[in-house]
Amino acid sequence: MKHDYSEKLWQEAARLLPGGVNSPVRAFRGVGGTPFFTQRAKGSRLWDVDGNEYIDYVGSWGPMILGHAHSRVVKAVQEAARDGTSFGTPNPREIRLAQLVREAYPSIEKMRFVNSGTEATMSAIRLARGFTKRDKIVKFEGCYHGHADSLLVKAGSGAATFDVPDSAGVPSDFARHTLTLPLNDFDALDAVNWREIACAIIEPVPANMGLIPLKPGFLEKLRTMTRDGGALLILDEVMSGFRVAKGGATELYGISGDLTTLGKIIGGGLPVGAFGGRAEIMDCLAPTGPVYQAGTLSGNPLAMAAGIATLEELFKPGNYQKLEQLSASLADELKTIVPGHHARVGSKFCVFFTNTPVVDYVTAKTSDTAKYSRYFHAMLEHGVYLAPSQFEVGFMSLAHTPEDIEATLCAAREAVKAL
Repeated sequence: MKHDYSEKLWQEAARLLPGGVNSPVRAFRGVGGTPFFTQRAKGSRLWDVDGNEYIDYVGSWGPMILGHAHSRVVKAVQEAARDGTSFGTPNPREIRLAQLVREAYPSIEKMRFVNSGTEATMSAIRLARGFTKRDKIVKFEGCYHGHADSLLVKAGSGAATFDVPDSAGVPSDFARHTLTLPLNDFDALDAVNWREIACAIIEPVPANMGLIPLKPGFLEKLRTMTRDGGALLILDEVMSGFRVAKGGATELYGISGDLTTLGKIIGGGLPVGAFGGRAEIMDCLAPTGPVYQAGTLSGNPLAMAAGIATLEELFKPGNYQKLEQLSASLADELKTIVPGHHARVGSKFCVFFTNTPVVDYVTAKTSDTAKYSRYFHAMLEHGVYLAPSQFEVGFMSLAHTPEDIEATLCAAREAVKAL
């Protein structure tokens, strides 16, 4: 593959943007080399500015569950744009998307749309503090919940890639209200005085330090401890929502949060997020309650239209069975080809380049990132785009085909030789 134009664009981007990018993991720092610049995408494929074609398992980091540029989503956005791109008033599409979300998540009695997953988690935590009248929160090592100040404490995602557990610019007064526990550690839950905690926030399918399923019983115990202590449980389903089941991890595990955060898929590729839960909690938000949250572009008609089209298409009979079959056929075969610790939940998958069983942030960090880098670049050279970091995950879409999977497995057999 040739990347001359991408190289030229990268030099110009480095002059204009910090690190050459608008989100850190795109810079390929976790794997080395120069990132490619995408020209267009369709279905399961990306094409870069040099004309190279890739089978895409990043999917814009999750939302492209139908595949890129799905005809129904594109048409919905075009029709919405003709009516206007932003009103600053309520619009009917907000109601329809909320109905679809509640169909999948009965525990979300009321919700509010925002513009990103970070906004959703930040707002949910503010609401939890306002509702409980407590300040302290609990999070778990390696779980990433966006870049709000109080959440950048032993975070995953880009922070795991760069080995920076805390961010500069976060006041210590913010961090001291955040208690961070090791993931999957039952004893650590017992050590917390839950009667002084406003909320615990957790990814029920942790996927920002690689994919690490929770141990059986861990989420159940967390649910019990928070309820008994008067703390709220926030399930961060920004990545797992609609990915691991129609009702996300809430349906998969049969455990509801007091609040749930969503993103990615409910915007169909456009910027969107949401948080919601019990009506008595949500009614604490302005204008009915004292907890302030607002957003000029929240519920904008383009994002709502894309989300409606995506969920209505996704909810058609047989789609989740198809997604499970495709995901299993790829992940199960990769286990026999690529040495390491493999994990999959629903349409999310990853491989850690380590012989250590991965159960938390510490064991995830035993991975050989140099080996992953060689694997990543070998796969890329064979036309398969995986996450440019050992500590991210892959995403299957309904647009992937058995032929895509076979081509991916062939590429993996060649890539393993580079290890």
